Amino acid sequence: MHPTRVRLLIEAAVVLLALLMQGQLSHWLTARRSRMLFWAGNALAALWLFATLTTTTARVSARVARSDWLQWNLGLAILWVMFVYGVFPLVWLARRAPRFDPGRRRLLQSAAAAVPLAGLGFGVSIGRSGFVLKETRIAIPGLPRDLDGLRLAQLTDIHLSPFLSRAELDRAVDMLNETRPHVALVTGDLITARGDPLDDCLRALTRLRAEAGVLGCLGNHEAYSGALDYTASQGARLGIDFLRGRGRPLRFGSATLNIAGVDYRQGRAPTLPRAPALRLPGAVNLLLSHNPNLFPAAARAGFDLTVSGHTHGGQITMEVFDESVTMARFYTPYVQGLFRDGAEALYVSRGIGTVGVPARIGAPPEVTLIILCVT
Repeated sequence: MHPTRVRLLIEAAVVLLALLMQGQLSHWLTARRSRMLFWAGNALAALWLFATLTTTTARVSARVARSDWLQWNLGLAILWVMFVYGVFPLVWLARRAPRFDPGRRRLLQSAAAAVPLAGLGFGVSIGRSGFVLKETRIAIPGLPRDLDGLRLAQLTDIHLSPFLSRAELDRAVDMLNETRPHVALVTGDLITARGDPLDDCLRALTRLRAEAGVLGCLGNHEAYSGALDYTASQGARLGIDFLRGRGRPLRFGSATLNIAGVDYRQGRAPTLPRAPALRLPGAVNLLLSHNPNLFPAAARAGFDLTVSGHTHGGQITMEVFDESVTMARFYTPYVQGLFRDGAEALYVSRGIGTVGVPARIGAPPEVTLIILCVT
């Protein structure tokens, strides 16, 4: 089946599920006779129905299989399902709480319903675009003196699409430039799907300023969009060097930093092909891999540092008993931050974009600054 038809079938299934959940929730709200619950639930339903009508109009008038409103509609439908499933357990727990007088019980139930609604509202309006600069110092055993303090700035998982605008990307580029990096790194997923403004994204990345240039690797969404070759060739024309199974040595004083890159490697334990050819003896070796699951193979091959993205830091995470609960843990143990395997290190950035739903909760979008230092 054609990928466009598959995507539309998935979208239709999500929308149908959202409608079914809306009917169930409306019935439940009526039975509870809670005015606050009733208005909160139906306000979300009205927003979702407005998006549905706007999407239909846009698709008919433009005669296209995809539009910005379609993506927002699907994202809102998914968020709506998440909201409903978040409301029911919390209100059920409120009903099982020790007996209060009716007024206090209604207040507790209303508060329980408001928690997921407020969280999702924050994730869409603030969490999605509240970029932070994350500075991390990474110790490399035997690091040459001329590489001590070297600044590597990273942008990843940009996903320039209906969920992230060119103005927001420009703001992230400005944040990176303010760090005055020696090298700028772009580690994949410039866009989300075929039809997203890839050329616009590449033009925005030409504004990156780094002493030794802009290097990168490609992600799974470049592969899904059939844009691997185009991204690499256009990037090279614009001065962005996407390393596809090769290394590039950079000289700083008397020391060499060898930066190698590979295309997206799928799976929980992918292999690193041609590892000896990628690694440069006598240099500090850094690997750019969109998927952090390549880290064990990179560590075995002797790469001192692997820099990755892909996970979005979970994008929507919850802290439960000091543990971070996120769907990302189903496909990788490396969700965000710094990891070690003996002397070798991995850094996983949360990136700046979103996929699926236009929200971030517990995983703010990140522009990354890595500073190399002596152990």
